[in-house]
Amino acid sequence: MCDEVFGRHNFVRNIVWQKKYTSANDAAGIPDSHDHVLVYRKSETFTRNLLPRTDKQNNLYKYDDQNGRGRWRTDNLLVKSFSASAVFPIVNPNTRRAYLPPLGSCWRTSRETMDRWLQEERIYFGKQGQGAPQLKRYLQEVQAGLVPISWWPHEEAGHNDESKKELQALLGRDTFATPKPERLIQRILAIATNPGDLVLDSFAGSGTTGAVAHKMGRRWIMVELGEHCHTHIIPRLQKVIDGEDRGGITKAVDWQGGGGFRYYQLAPSLLTQDKWGNWVINRSYNAPMLTEALCKLEGFTYAPSDTVYWQQGYSTERDFIYVTTATLTQAQLQHLSDEVADRTLLVLCPAFRAHPDHPNLTIKKIPKHVLARCEWSHDDYSLRVENLPQAPAKPGQLLLFNQ
Repeated sequence: MCDEVFGRHNFVRNIVWQKKYTSANDAAGIPDSHDHVLVYRKSETFTRNLLPRTDKQNNLYKYDDQNGRGRWRTDNLLVKSFSASAVFPIVNPNTRRAYLPPLGSCWRTSRETMDRWLQEERIYFGKQGQGAPQLKRYLQEVQAGLVPISWWPHEEAGHNDESKKELQALLGRDTFATPKPERLIQRILAIATNPGDLVLDSFAGSGTTGAVAHKMGRRWIMVELGEHCHTHIIPRLQKVIDGEDRGGITKAVDWQGGGGFRYYQLAPSLLTQDKWGNWVINRSYNAPMLTEALCKLEGFTYAPSDTVYWQQGYSTERDFIYVTTATLTQAQLQHLSDEVADRTLLVLCPAFRAHPDHPNLTIKKIPKHVLARCEWSHDDYSLRVENLPQAPAKPGQLLLFNQ
C-alpha cells in the first residue's frame, strides 16, 4: 500500500523497533519483541536529520587535558581498507618502542598527518604513557548529531510498557494494548521534521503523535474515528497545553505548556437513500445547514442576505448561489431570472419542472449533482477531505479532526 501511495522508489528503510525488553515465558510459540517502522520519503529532495546526541554518549568523552580543546575519548587508529602508504612505524616517545599496524591493516591516516598529530599531542599512549598508540577524539570535533540506523533498541526509543504507564498517568486508565511511547515518536519526528513543520497522523489513537509534535514545536493534524477524540485525545492535549503533562518527553524538551488546537467533527452525510433506493437530502440538514454545505462544495462564500432571498452566498460581487428544497416551476424560474437581471445565479434544487432559456441562471439538481462531489456512509479512513475550513493562522493553533 505504501508503495502505491508514495512510489516504490521513495522507500527509504525498514526500521526495527524493540517494543518489548522482557521475554514472555508463558507465551506459546515464539513471542514477538519488535515492530517495524516503514520509512518513505515524499521525493528525492528529502534529507534526514541527525539524531541529537545524548548525555550518555557525550559522557564517553571523559578525559580533559586542560589545554582548551575540551573533553576527549580514545579512538582506534587502525582501519581495514588497506593502503601501503599508511603502513609505517609509530614510535612511543616515552619507551622508544615502535608500533606497526597488524598484517592486512593500516593506520587511518598518512605519515605526514600522523607526525602532526604526534606533535600536537593528539596521540595517546595510555595512562602511564607506556602503551600502544590511540587517537584522541575530541567532543567539539565530532558531528553535532548521530546518523540514525535501522535498529532502535528500547533504551533509545522506548517500549510498550513505558507507553502504557504514560497513558495511565495522564488519563488514569489504559485502554490500548500497544500504545506508542513518546520517545519513539520523538525519534521519528527528530529525523523527519523541523520545528514549525506539519505532522499528520490519520490513525490518531490515544493522541501520542499530536502530544509529542506539540511539545517539539511542530504543527499537527490528527484524524480519528469513534470516541477516542473525546475519551483520550482531547483530555490528553488539554493537559499538554495546560502544562499538566509531566511524563513522556516533557523533561527532555523542557516543555512548559502553551498553544492550543481547533476541533472539527465531520457533518453527517448530505445525501441518504429513501426506502425505494432513491437518493434524497438527509433529514439531518435544515435549510441553513444545507445551504452552507452546498456553498462549501461549490466554492461560494456563505453569506445569506437579509433583504434578497436568493442571495445566500457569493463567489464574486455579481455571482450568487440560491439553494432551495422546493421543486421550482417555470414561472418561479422566470421570476428569478428577472430579479437577477444582469447578474448570475447558481440555482440548486431537488427538481424543476422545465428548463427555460435563461442565460443568467445555472440550474442543477441537488442529489444528482452532489452524488459526484461528496462522500457518505464511510466506516473507514478512505474519506477524501477537501476544502478544509480556513481560519487566520495563529501561533500554536492546531487542528484535530474527528471523522
